[in-house]
Amino acid sequence: MSTIKISDGLLTDDVLVLGLAKTSTKGAIAIESGGLAVDTKALLAALSDMGATGSVDEVIKIPGNSVRLMVFTGLGNKSSSYSHESLRRAAGAASRALAGTSAAGFSLPTKGVRDVSAVAEGAALGAYLFNEFRGSSKDEQKLALKRVTIYCKDAKKPDHQAAIVRAKIIADYTFMVRDLINTPPSHLTPTSFAQKFTAAIKQAGGIKSGLKISILDEKQLKAQGFGGVIGVGQGSVNPPRLVHISYTPKGVAKKRYAFVGKGITFDTGGLALKPALGMEAMKADMSGAAAVCAATLAIAALKLPVAIETWAPLAENMPSDSATRPSDVITIFGGKTVEVLNPDAEGRLVLADALVKAQSGKKTLDGIIDVATLTGAQVVALGTRTGAVMTNNADFSTAFLEAASRSGEQFWPMPLPIELRDSLDSPVADIANRGDRNGGMLVAGLFLQEFVAPELPWLHLDIAGPAFNTSTAHGYTPLGGTGIALRSLVTLVEGA
Repeated sequence: MSTIKISDGLLTDDVLVLGLAKTSTKGAIAIESGGLAVDTKALLAALSDMGATGSVDEVIKIPGNSVRLMVFTGLGNKSSSYSHESLRRAAGAASRALAGTSAAGFSLPTKGVRDVSAVAEGAALGAYLFNEFRGSSKDEQKLALKRVTIYCKDAKKPDHQAAIVRAKIIADYTFMVRDLINTPPSHLTPTSFAQKFTAAIKQAGGIKSGLKISILDEKQLKAQGFGGVIGVGQGSVNPPRLVHISYTPKGVAKKRYAFVGKGITFDTGGLALKPALGMEAMKADMSGAAAVCAATLAIAALKLPVAIETWAPLAENMPSDSATRPSDVITIFGGKTVEVLNPDAEGRLVLADALVKAQSGKKTLDGIIDVATLTGAQVVALGTRTGAVMTNNADFSTAFLEAASRSGEQFWPMPLPIELRDSLDSPVADIANRGDRNGGMLVAGLFLQEFVAPELPWLHLDIAGPAFNTSTAHGYTPLGGTGIALRSLVTLVEGA
């Protein structure tokens, strides 16, 4: 992981990243160098000869005079005030393009601490590499950018220094989520997932940092009535787990939230076996659990004055002679029965257990948020870069969407149409786990709503599309696991 610092001094790096923007004149470009003075006339001539456009995700490298290498990263249309996400993505694209480089300075247009924070986050998030499982080809991989320096005239201000610390924390825990998602399912089981967070919490300071973890094994889950987690996981030789992480801040907690994350470490569909084509991406079906657990650790590292109770129901959905069958009836924690019409609609079953458990504590919650790669219908509706938000509380949803916008993550509000609820009726149980195929994302949300107290503000985040990038790397987003939802959750808590 990169180290990152901020400086208002002389340029010491031999690689310098600057911004490049489109102007209103057709084909013309402009250099955005922040507070550093550069010879724009000569540089613009060279960049024009190379066909530079300043487009988003464009990165152009040319030899420098005072530095060894100058890197120009596209900002899109020239503006007197670039959006934070434009700066974040431009810094990330440059950082990705500098793999194999030991250090680089970034001087992009920053007019305030939020601009500096965005550049720092983008540069840090773009410097990601996952090569743990490479053998003979490992030495061929270019290492991620090691050291980042942000150049800014206000570098000595305390809030600017704090922004750099925050960016490093966000990047470190986002990388943890990405690493978990990218890990092969042969190496990431419910047990090893729980072990990794046990170790991470110990490293983070444990009780001294306000963090505790407890884990229920398959025997405890069965004895205590967690029928969803047991029902999904009983077809696998890798038994299910339920991880509970709590963060208690020092002093009085301003609010108390519960996070719940879907943790299917691999999803074959069970006896409703998925097609082979694309099944390899189902190692990402634990993205929600990874995001909420790592977000809790990030919140603790930032010492935010909000208490968090996090629940990660973990299971591997496999076909076998012990797997749950279509038409089986299971009992969710708390007593509600579910007819399992489709074993491949398993995420909502483990979430139901955890949602009910999260509400069973003695302490009052101010809100509960579940995060899940839940439905293919989400991808159909919103594509691969935008997550969905469903809720029973408009104010809570608005607060989250504002936080997501500030963080740079893309989410969109979706309804929970009451007329679709009847499609979940079962002739033999309290509810079925499959309803109308049309509006499948919304039906899944309605199912989960059945397990949330009406008066408790609740958000359901479906991240099936944006959790795992299978197309091309862009901005600060690599191929594979993305880590979406972590930044939005942290930003929401910061504003609580």
